[in-house]
Amino acid sequence: MNNLLYNLIVNKEHHKYRHSVDWQLSDDYSEKGLSPIERMADRFEKMCNEEKAVILEGEQIVFLRTVSNLPDIFTQSEWEEIKQNHYIHELGYLSNLSPNYYDTIAQGLLEKRKSADEYGKRAIDNIIALSDKYLEEAKKQGRDDLVKVLTQVPRYKARNFREALQFFRILHYSLWLEGNYHNTIGRFDKYMYPYLKADMEKGIYTEETALELLEDFFLSFNKDSDIYIGVQQGDNGQSMMLGGIDESGNDVYNLLSELCLKASCNNKLIDPKINLRVNKITPAERYTEATKLTKAGLGFPQYSNDDVVIPALESLGYEHNDAVNYTVAACWEFIIPNVGADVANISAMSYPKAVDIALHNNLEKSDSYDEFFMCVKAEIKKECDKIADGIKDLWFVPSPFMNVLMDCDIYNGGKYNNFGIHGTGIATATDSLAVIKKYVFEEKTIGKSELIKAVDENFENTPELLHKLRYEAPKLGNNDDFADGIATELLDSFAEALEGKSNCRGGIYRAGTGSAMYYLWHADEIGASPDGRRAKEPFGTNYSVSLFANVKGPVSVIASMTKQHFVNAINGGPLTLEFHQSVFADDDGIEKVGLLVKNFIDRGGHQLQLNTVNLEKMLDAQKHPENYKQLVVRIWGWSAYFVELDKEYQDHVIARQAYTV
Repeated sequence: MNNLLYNLIVNKEHHKYRHSVDWQLSDDYSEKGLSPIERMADRFEKMCNEEKAVILEGEQIVFLRTVSNLPDIFTQSEWEEIKQNHYIHELGYLSNLSPNYYDTIAQGLLEKRKSADEYGKRAIDNIIALSDKYLEEAKKQGRDDLVKVLTQVPRYKARNFREALQFFRILHYSLWLEGNYHNTIGRFDKYMYPYLKADMEKGIYTEETALELLEDFFLSFNKDSDIYIGVQQGDNGQSMMLGGIDESGNDVYNLLSELCLKASCNNKLIDPKINLRVNKITPAERYTEATKLTKAGLGFPQYSNDDVVIPALESLGYEHNDAVNYTVAACWEFIIPNVGADVANISAMSYPKAVDIALHNNLEKSDSYDEFFMCVKAEIKKECDKIADGIKDLWFVPSPFMNVLMDCDIYNGGKYNNFGIHGTGIATATDSLAVIKKYVFEEKTIGKSELIKAVDENFENTPELLHKLRYEAPKLGNNDDFADGIATELLDSFAEALEGKSNCRGGIYRAGTGSAMYYLWHADEIGASPDGRRAKEPFGTNYSVSLFANVKGPVSVIASMTKQHFVNAINGGPLTLEFHQSVFADDDGIEKVGLLVKNFIDRGGHQLQLNTVNLEKMLDAQKHPENYKQLVVRIWGWSAYFVELDKEYQDHVIARQAYTV
């Protein structure tokens, strides 16, 4: 490892090269009456011109953001007018796409320029001009190695592994400079391994020197990761997919895959975020190696099950060669590289809200649990209808360079234009319905009005009832068919509510098991819930058990949460398990965790992520953040430095320790 470069980036010393610009571009563009695409093209040119060439000591993969802000291209009044006529997702930019890095790296920008439109050509010219700044700086520093690389790329195709990595860095950097964050790295080992393989056959690299170069490349993702912070610092979308089968059914996992795991483990930084595609025939040894990365406490790899995901995508209309090539978006959502323009995280539906409405409007009127559940199901459908009806005339800021890197005109829609809807709080809703089914309708030991009153009073006057519902009632996560069956019915009801709906871009709606940030937001929309959750307590993140659930252990959680019909909810969203650091104390512990992951996959689970935690460290980090700058935790589909999170996110990670192994 280049320790000098590593320490410089970790300590953020490279930030001294940054400056901000105070350009009032939006006012100028408005006065001139420039179209959205003209504004994007002009801003990109100005940003490329303003960027300085900085080559840090000893680095092999260059390009560093020196302008820390991205000026607006629309005035406030223009944004308000746009929002009056269109639905705007997040910041209005295309995101959560997987560009065609492979063909671009294999062809060179001058070749891509031949088929680009006038704005794509303009973007390419500006990128080449910026690259030439770095070429001249390399000459000044006497960096003959970089001169050789930058003379070739990005103008022309990459001829070797280092050129391919440098080309990727330039492309990724340029997308961020354009404003298109959350562009996933895609199936990195599939498209990049041929370059490494050829170089190793020529004797250019050993495994050790290739790893050193790869570590430098991984460091490059952390140079500018703080410039876009998303909802929280770390939520920047730099997700890398490894492994999985190809179009012929062959296993993609290779030497580069292994080196990526090692590089991530050695660097111990939050980017890139590693995802691993696996299936029933994945050898146990691979899970063991991946668990060594989990031990590092980075919250990855995240696992996706080819045996479940590929046929599920095909059932939704994705062609086989596209489905088999799936990757993940910024967090976990399943997307198709190159041709997919799916908006995989456009909104979210709250299961507990549906239960809450039915509780207050229908429980006392219902003569049976089945009758009551139909009311819950109706509320789920109402919410899905509301979401779908509210997403009309979706509009994106044009992205000239992103369009160059896609095998479709993404502004007008790709081959796939589906919308993904998260489903939050499934454990809270399941556990609440289990209480109603068992105690209200079957045993009749809790009255309908009694339960409603207790919920409305936040259980302030019923401490014994609170204890019973919170700690004694059936809970999802204990391999109990009573509760697990309710979760299945909820997930199926969600998928059924979206079935047959067509969105404004001609695609369908996909139900998911993720929550994103909604596990906090949706929890604030309702008060207490029948499972004993009190008002303001958050839901479990993603597809997870309740924070206070008494579960028997990870084996029971896995057994419980692999029974559902994931083919019906394949937008994505992982089961999240928490493990204390002591579990990984020796090789035996690491192997056992790896076998646990294999068990999840063999049982038909679709997606899994593990978090390595230490409660004592996190509590101390809240008191003394200066001592824990590199403490990493998993949030929902991404990892972050604990001390850089808002306290509500810190507190949620701490609360999740209730079901830590």
